[in-house]
Amino acid sequence: MELTITAIAGVIIGFALAYILGRFFQKKRASSIINQAKKEAKSILKEAHSEGESKKKDKILQAKEKFIELKAEHEKVILSRDKKIADAEKRTRDKESHVSSELSKNKKLNSELEAKLKEIDYKSEYIEKKQEEVDKAHESIVKQLEVISGISAEEAKTQLIESLKETAKTDAMAIIQDTIEEAKLTAQQEAKKIVINTIQRIGTEEAVDNCVSVFNLESDDVKGRIIGREGRNIRALEAATGVEIIVDDTPEAIILSCFDSVRREVARLSLHKLVTDGRIHPARIEEVVKKTRKQIDEEIIEIGKRTVIDLGIHGLHPELIKTVGRMKYRSSYGQNLLQHSREVAKLCGVMAAELGLNPKLAKRAGLLHDIGKVPDTETEVPHAILGMQWAEKYGEKPEVCNAIGAHHDEIEMTSLLSPIIQVCDAISGARPGARRQVLDSYIQRLKDLEDIAFGFGGVKKAYAIQAGRELRVIVESEKVNDDKASSLSFDISQKIQTDMTYPGQVKVTVIRETRAVNIAK
Repeated sequence: MELTITAIAGVIIGFALAYILGRFFQKKRASSIINQAKKEAKSILKEAHSEGESKKKDKILQAKEKFIELKAEHEKVILSRDKKIADAEKRTRDKESHVSSELSKNKKLNSELEAKLKEIDYKSEYIEKKQEEVDKAHESIVKQLEVISGISAEEAKTQLIESLKETAKTDAMAIIQDTIEEAKLTAQQEAKKIVINTIQRIGTEEAVDNCVSVFNLESDDVKGRIIGREGRNIRALEAATGVEIIVDDTPEAIILSCFDSVRREVARLSLHKLVTDGRIHPARIEEVVKKTRKQIDEEIIEIGKRTVIDLGIHGLHPELIKTVGRMKYRSSYGQNLLQHSREVAKLCGVMAAELGLNPKLAKRAGLLHDIGKVPDTETEVPHAILGMQWAEKYGEKPEVCNAIGAHHDEIEMTSLLSPIIQVCDAISGARPGARRQVLDSYIQRLKDLEDIAFGFGGVKKAYAIQAGRELRVIVESEKVNDDKASSLSFDISQKIQTDMTYPGQVKVTVIRETRAVNIAK
């Protein structure tokens, strides 16, 4: 046991000595490393110092070289500036010398001018003296003439002027009369030419409106629902639309009667919606009529916008655009007012272009000439005057306003547009088939044409076509040969020419054909 403790103590002492010796050698090694590091640091600092000195010398040399370059450039700039200054001084000296030479020349010219002025003054005095001598000689001659003739110079002048006046007046009257006669012939020919060309270049639809509209039904059973219990539905519909609704024995149809086309259209569309929906009662009727009236108002504005765009008219007031749209639902003597106004606008544009006037302004006046026919309320003012007042209110030009107001001679015409509007309005209204009052005579003329053809032998059928401008006659091939067909065409044309009154020309076409028909059984 004691040996074991001694051994352990010996081992511990050995470890302690080893540790102490290790630490000693480590300290010695560390001090040597530190000394070596200090030596390396000193060498590095020495090298850095020497390298810094060399770089410093290089930078100084570069700075000196840059300074020398800048100095050379600066000297160049100074030299060029000095050269420019020297050139400017030279130009200034040249200009001074030139100005001095010009001044010397001007002095010379001034002296010559003064000499010329003196010469002119001398000649003027000489001329004045000669003029006085001439005046004295003229006075003496006039006095001698007065003594010889027995009248004064003023009286002679007056008599001469009067005689010249009479002669000039006579000659002028003759020239004026010839010019007027020639102008009348030429103006009449040119006016006819322009009107005919204008009519031929415009083609429009024939539109005749009535005061009633027919509403078709799928079956007569719907009539009872429209009338309602004790007639309450039909009374509500008439009260809401202002249209008379006639339910009679006409199969599958109801008649809507009203002079106002807008109200009649509102009633037709409302009735269509009610029948399609199936719910027909007074409250529903009022709701549908209100919506339909709003829809019609929007459609009127859209129609007005589309019309002015089609005609190329710009800058029209919104109220006038709405009025143009309302013309679709108005008629004049059975002629649709919007179609009539569009036609007049096109005619005016063509005629104004032929006469060298502004076609756009003429179209504007032509479209607006009948806006007084669509007032919101009843008025006693003529439609031309009312339309003129509206045009003035919404800022139209004076020429357009005068053309609207004067197209029925209610006011005096003050521009060339006014007679154009009047003429084109008459052309559109007098077109065959345009209005009811002309339609009867137009149909009668077509019938008379066909009756003339039937008055000749061998005629089987006759048709007046092309608005009465052509008559087609079908003859029996057994009774009329080819030679007789040619003579028949001539005879019919001569008969029309002598017996009828018609505008333009009537073309007579005689048709003869032979048919061979067999049946295969």
